[in-house]
Amino acid sequence: MSSPPKIDPLSMLQPGRTIRGASAILLPMSDQTTIDWEAWEAHLIRTVEAGLTPAVNMDTGYINLLGVPLEDEILQRTQSILGGKLFIAGAFVRDEPGAAFHGAHYASRMEAIARAGGLPIVFQSFGLTTGSSDEILSRYEQLARGCDRFLGFELTTDLARFGKVYDLETFRGLLKIRQCVGAKHSSFHRLPEFERLVIRNRERPDFILYTGNDLAIDMVMYGSDYLLGLSTFAPDLFALRDRYWAGNDARFFELNDQLQYLGAFAFRHPGAAYKHTAAQFLKLRGWARTDFTYPGSPTRPATDLPVLEEIAKSMGLEIPSTAHSAHAGGIA
Repeated sequence: MSSPPKIDPLSMLQPGRTIRGASAILLPMSDQTTIDWEAWEAHLIRTVEAGLTPAVNMDTGYINLLGVPLEDEILQRTQSILGGKLFIAGAFVRDEPGAAFHGAHYASRMEAIARAGGLPIVFQSFGLTTGSSDEILSRYEQLARGCDRFLGFELTTDLARFGKVYDLETFRGLLKIRQCVGAKHSSFHRLPEFERLVIRNRERPDFILYTGNDLAIDMVMYGSDYLLGLSTFAPDLFALRDRYWAGNDARFFELNDQLQYLGAFAFRHPGAAYKHTAAQFLKLRGWARTDFTYPGSPTRPATDLPVLEEIAKSMGLEIPSTAHSAHAGGIA
């Protein structure tokens, strides 16, 4: 097994680079059990108009809780609204520790996504990530034979029990699969992402490495692109930040700091509750009627709201007076 590459982050800085931004779309709720499709569609359009690629059926969209009929409805709605514009969608298999690899179900979901015009991103599962590097890569190669393009995904167990951060040999193996055109890296640590950037730059420069590190969103300065849940809070401000970087505009740094403060607050333990924080923030902005989450998703306390309002105002966002009137989910 080869040794990890030497890391020199300062030499990796890429000022003026055009950042490819993708944003996982939150699924707003109109009450405790009903999806607010009007708010969801508006947020999907808002994200595209900001210049970001929307990603549906992701963790931010409660993919682990939905089930296939709802996943398909979201794909159909996305296809109808976007009319051929690029979007990413999660291919998810629900299983338990010790489960076999459900290749047929993955293939079915990837086919459904491609049929709707989306780019599949393969969520991990216990069956996918169990075993040796060669066994894991053989499963990805099996999936690749049934599609033209897909994205990989490494996910910290802080956000999902089935997640796994691969060793570098497995990552190198993914680069060798032609149909795997990129991957989201969500270890929530900088060093493994730096290592992947060095390997990517050397071995397959066209491979897209999406940072999923909502605690280090400045990884875009070093060559990562992004597919974040945090960007669903403010696709407009993320797009502005990206333009600042492409234009060598020093305002990038202050806006990035403010967005990162929001990320640190939203993704504190337990990290999976960030989806409720997102709902709270969208409600504050007047982009959602309530801050309910999809049933079964963890929540944050209502005492978070003054902090979120302060953060929003620090970024120059106006909070509509009606934002405080709708029912708030969570615990007082």
